[in-house]
Amino acid sequence: MSADEGAPFDIGQLMGQLGRMQQNLAEAQEATAAEIVEGTAGGGAVKVRLTGAFEFQSVTIDPSVVDPGDVDMLQDLVLAALRDGIEKAGALASDALSSAGFGGMPGLGGLPGIGDLGGLLGPG
Repeated sequence: MSADEGAPFDIGQLMGQLGRMQQNLAEAQEATAAEIVEGTAGGGAVKVRLTGAFEFQSVTIDPSVVDPGDVDMLQDLVLAALRDGIEKAGALASDALSSAGFGGMPGLGGLPGIGDLGGLLGPG
């Protein structure tokens, strides 16, 4: 018989731990939302800036890649830069959650910013 078997369950202690976890999660989400990441494609010819909360701030396109005869290439570069930015923002969110003590917890893979969100923009 272990020392814990006869001990009563302390709901107050559990609620306190949950409250601290909720506060840590909120702080991690707030810090992540304030961070800016940059996705790039074409060696930096196309850049997108977005927050850790996946709010896009800007798109910059080097004029040298603007060829009216090859719009498809420019569209592909923009899409690749968006995917790169989303991947970086997702990694930022994942790192923030890990540092807040939520790394490896089951069920967090479906939260925005966790896991592979590249699928939001179609197949890579």
